[in-house]
Amino acid sequence: MSAANPSAARNADLVVSAEHVLPIAPDNIVLHDAAIAVASDTIIDVGDRNGVLARHPGATHRNLPHHVLLPGLVNAHGHLAMTLLRGLGEGQSLEAWLQETIWPLEGRWVDEDFVADGTLLAMVEMLASGTTTGSDMYFFPETVVELARVGCRMQVSFPIINHASAWSHDVDECFEKGLRLRDECRTNPLVEVCFGPHATSSAGEAALRRVAMYADELDAKVQIHLHETRAEVAEARRNLGQHPIRVLEDVGLLTENLQAVHMTAVSEVEVAMIAECGASVVHCPMSNTKLASGICPVTGFREAGVTVALGTDGAASNNGLDLFQEARMATLLAKLGTGDPAALPAAEALEMATLGGARALGVADRIGSLEVGKQADFIAVDVDHAAMQPLHDVPAQLVHTAAGSRVSHAYVAGECRYENGSFPTIDVDSLRHRTALWQSRMAGDA
Repeated sequence: MSAANPSAARNADLVVSAEHVLPIAPDNIVLHDAAIAVASDTIIDVGDRNGVLARHPGATHRNLPHHVLLPGLVNAHGHLAMTLLRGLGEGQSLEAWLQETIWPLEGRWVDEDFVADGTLLAMVEMLASGTTTGSDMYFFPETVVELARVGCRMQVSFPIINHASAWSHDVDECFEKGLRLRDECRTNPLVEVCFGPHATSSAGEAALRRVAMYADELDAKVQIHLHETRAEVAEARRNLGQHPIRVLEDVGLLTENLQAVHMTAVSEVEVAMIAECGASVVHCPMSNTKLASGICPVTGFREAGVTVALGTDGAASNNGLDLFQEARMATLLAKLGTGDPAALPAAEALEMATLGGARALGVADRIGSLEVGKQADFIAVDVDHAAMQPLHDVPAQLVHTAAGSRVSHAYVAGECRYENGSFPTIDVDSLRHRTALWQSRMAGDA
């Protein structure tokens, strides 16, 4: 095992060793009896355990003898505050679920407190199941930015919609508030702010053109729900005369800064369009399956050279925010959809859940793999459990067993945010109390 140690001369604060280390890059192979060294918020050494310890004799050593160490997972799309709506609207189609259940509830309940409690609840769930970076598209993004101090690293996609909401009166206010937030977060190391037009229909062509102009000027990411269902595509064809992806092409949004979420109803030509412009796709397999929205052709996108990330979507359309489960569902759908049991191997699914997500969010220079110079965002999975033994194939066990429930540690920028059921930076008891109050209020309003 070789170590890449250009920064090894620095003094490490912490060395974490484990039975297995899966760095994802530069090689997506498992290292055995290995370790990483961390100085402040940065990984400065990766290699065999004895070598790393010898190079950093003054560091605190945390030995995890029955664990797999790997990069923190990246949840590349979600609506985190909707965790408070978990389990509502069961069994409905996407259109009915939105129109009859979700939008009325949001109109009645969404405010800053709702977003604060729902987002923090989501962060607790994500950290405990291995996600250290999230992407949120929801109202009151300013509140989400504040929570990154104690929860997950975040991409915050400020919403752009052409009707009034609890956060904005009109689309002009969406831009005003969102651009101001982006400016305020320029020096925030834990937050990236990007544009979040909800969809081509709900944002409107004029707003999409403004997004394209600003995104080009600022070199900013744009996340949008795109080709989520065949019904959405058919409606766009009726109302706009063309598919949503063609709308984005016309307004100038088909660029490498685009994060296209869902992409279940696409042709080979549309796959090629995404590949040609360099956009990324965010695959949300559990939510798409639960709502019967369709199956994203992940193997086709990857074969075309497209970066594919994984997202949970919101807990209201998924019921859970476990990205290990998303990785498993992604592999199973790929195998079923292609008829090839070798499609999307577990190691590739883990790459999608880590470095793929980082690439899609534009932060692969900072996170997504255990490499020297990157931020110390990492997790440990305790594999000393009957359901994960024997450990013949580490990536397969992580993807195809309940690895999310076996996460023992989660670090963000070198700070421990979760350890064996405890959250050092979050008052979980108070959060549980507030969550119960929200449930009681909504039940009383039903």
